Amino acid sequence: MNRQNNHEVIVSGIHLELTPSLKYFVREKAERLFRHEERIIRVRVELECDSKEAVATRFKAKGHVEIHGPDLNAVVQADECHKAISLLIDKLDRMLSKRHHMYKVRRHNLPAVEQIDQQVALPKAV
Repeated sequence: MNRQNNHEVIVSGIHLELTPSLKYFVREKAERLFRHEERIIRVRVELECDSKEAVATRFKAKGHVEIHGPDLNAVVQADECHKAISLLIDKLDRMLSKRHHMYKVRRHNLPAVEQIDQQVALPKAV
């Protein structure tokens, strides 16, 4: 299989300078999401640095996965930007996996149709 790498990943920074290496890191990590779910339309990642916060929660990463059906949103905080990105992708991956499992369970466990009494005459189709 020779698939093209044309997935849309939008990276933005709030109070943070986005370096090319940081953008590349986000895109590489986001590829894992596209490998698991092919119906993803777009992934947006917002990285925020708040210098007034405590050191442990200084970097915040927000992820928005646009997919057919309800979108997935997640927020994580960490002391390093790369760590926040990794935690965010892990969280989104778990959310996609759970969503896939729930759809699969729902699809295979449809409610049984009630049995129609044999005595009831059904109208004939014309």
